[in-house]
Amino acid sequence: MKAVTTSPATQSEAETTAATVDVVLPCLNEAEALPWVLARIPPTWRALVVDNGSTDGSPELARELGATVVRETRIGFGAACHAGLTAATADIVCFCDCDASLDPSLLVPFVREVCDREADLVLGRRRPQGRGAWPAHARLGNVVLSRMLRRRTGLRLRDLGPLRAGRREELLALALTDRRSGYPLQMVVHAADAGWRVVEHDVPYLPRTGASKVTGTWRGTWQAVRDMSRVLAELPAPHGVAGADSFAVLPGGTAQ
Repeated sequence: MKAVTTSPATQSEAETTAATVDVVLPCLNEAEALPWVLARIPPTWRALVVDNGSTDGSPELARELGATVVRETRIGFGAACHAGLTAATADIVCFCDCDASLDPSLLVPFVREVCDREADLVLGRRRPQGRGAWPAHARLGNVVLSRMLRRRTGLRLRDLGPLRAGRREELLALALTDRRSGYPLQMVVHAADAGWRVVEHDVPYLPRTGASKVTGTWRGTWQAVRDMSRVLAELPAPHGVAGADSFAVLPGGTAQ
């Protein structure tokens, strides 16, 4: 009888399927978008919806739709993201906006790349689909930051988008401290300082559901640019020490 062998491609798919994955979804009044977003989480993955002070019933709806809800009382995009990262228990942690502008199912090849050790941090480069998907002021702010990032780290990225994947323990070891708009950029900067392989891939970017909390206005965009400029001015950060925040998942799928 011939021995059965598994092709490298099949082995890669098996490893990706076997890996545990948590998807962090920072959420502030996203009840309208949640059904679309959560329906696109791969069935074997866990959705961690981090409620950052919603008043529209988002956490209750998320729980009804099968997500684990994490509560973060400190207002800020970075605070919500880090609460999700700290509450995660999976081998791989992904991040995705909760406003239906990005499809979380697009993270599957990102996770495969991390599992195969082809990259340490995989980012989605947003490609707007249709009018209104990415306002001009938000694009301009992104271009400015990408150039500043290149000067600071040498990374030739064209976007600092929120769709991303990496290994949980390694992400925690980056010791991220920003709890506002600078969190996604600080993750990339600290990863570059640590010698990570950071790659980006094109992903479709759809018009978001509801009003943007960060880049919906010129003022919001430039506040974000200011936060991120502060991150870029930091000296290279020490690594290997996880953040001090801790969260425990409570019965009923809620963490705090």
